[in-house]
Amino acid sequence: MFNRLVVFFFAILMIGLPGCSTIAGQEIGTGEPIGETNAANTDENVDSAITARVKVAIYKEPSLKNEGIGVETHQGTVRLTGAVSSILVMEKAVEVARGVEGVKDVKDEMQFRWQY
Repeated sequence: MFNRLVVFFFAILMIGLPGCSTIAGQEIGTGEPIGETNAANTDENVDSAITARVKVAIYKEPSLKNEGIGVETHQGTVRLTGAVSSILVMEKAVEVARGVEGVKDVKDEMQFRWQY
């Protein structure tokens, strides 16, 4: 009985395994052929990397570290958002963002936060 169960298990395993493989050039879940890059996905990865570098640069700048500046990137253009404590902080954030590799343009959409 045990031998038949083992043989049955391996037979099912051998029948099912070939269905798990792919052949070069065969399309997979994204609909893109294996081995080809998706240009839109690459652009998103580049923008994500730029966003990360700008966030790190802002965090490393002591005057900007605690300001809560938002960073978004689209096709190399960085958009800075949030409410900051002074106009000098706005200018410094734009300067820091422009200094990051890969940044093509910076859109300043930050607002001055009035303090009473």
